Amino acid sequence: PAYRLTTHPKSREYRISPNGNDSNEGSLKRPFKTISAAARIAMPGDTITVHDGTYREWVKPFKGGTSETKMITYRSAKRGKAIIKGSELIKTWKKVSPTVWMVSIENKFFGDYNPYQDLIHGDWFISKGKKHHTGEVYLNEKSMYEVDSLDKVLKPEKSKETLDPEGSLFTWYCESNSRKTTIWANFHGKNPNDEQVEINVRKSCFFPDRTGVNYIAVKGFRMCHAATQWAPPTAEQTGLIGPNW
Repeated sequence: PAYRLTTHPKSREYRISPNGNDSNEGSLKRPFKTISAAARIAMPGDTITVHDGTYREWVKPFKGGTSETKMITYRSAKRGKAIIKGSELIKTWKKVSPTVWMVSIENKFFGDYNPYQDLIHGDWFISKGKKHHTGEVYLNEKSMYEVDSLDKVLKPEKSKETLDPEGSLFTWYCESNSRKTTIWANFHGKNPNDEQVEINVRKSCFFPDRTGVNYIAVKGFRMCHAATQWAPPTAEQTGLIGPNW
């Protein structure tokens, strides 16, 4: 086993698998499909074991444990093989030039939070006169570079402020109104519908939506692509993973 567990007389282990179903009971033979399904019912002393796969969800633990010896434990069955992402795959790009593609997405796709309408701000944040959204575009697991005009997507220039000048040519730009969000991106000869292209959708990957949820252990996961706001020392710091104050 990847971890040694501290069990209690009435503790349970819930299993999660991409091939599961949230109407199951969460057993090894009949696992849940989402981590959130187990998070809603886990009690102090319980363990949630997540098997290999990608889970596109924001896990919001409903309860916490009662002490350091009776925690609620979330663990990847194999270290680094259970991945929680704050992004979604996008496969509806349309070509607008030899290297530039665009996609228009109804705002309801984002639920109650649209990262492409939320600008990064806060104490100690230096914007350098540019708008920076909490959203991002990823090409095969690599962040692309946000720019402040469509022209800089159509005619990108290498950035002098990065250690990856070649990568800085992979640019994107967005516009959003009350109904839809449109993103343009320069993929330089790659067809984004054939590649792994993802965009941010959720603020966090593992973060309670209320305070006072204590004694939780999180082990062995890989987490990425959360659309987090700037975290100044003078305000709440909502991160990819955190305890909510």
